[in-house]
Amino acid sequence: MTKSESTKRPPKLYVDGAVLGYKRGQRNQYQHVSLVKIKNVDNKEDARFYCGKKIAFVTKARGPKGSTSKKEFRVQWGKVCRPHGSNGVVQCRFTRNLPPQAMGGRVRVMLYPSTI
Repeated sequence: MTKSESTKRPPKLYVDGAVLGYKRGQRNQYQHVSLVKIKNVDNKEDARFYCGKKIAFVTKARGPKGSTSKKEFRVQWGKVCRPHGSNGVVQCRFTRNLPPQAMGGRVRVMLYPSTI
């Protein structure tokens, strides 16, 4: 076994993204649709690849009362709906609307289910 084979990393199952905010017009904002900028996606054609993919917003929370664990992770799942504009931003719908504290936060865009 060569050195490069022993140090191989498993393939990444997700791509990072950033929550930009809610979808909005001049006077109204729609909290059920969040705008997400996906890393290394710069045009509408690349953004279309991610339509239908799952998306996860991961947060840390206190563990259950009386437990020894200090932190537990909570995940809000959603789905990429469609591209937004021509700069690689996508619209996403989550099972529960993202809280305002999520703006500017990181999300994980899963590379499955695959349509290739």
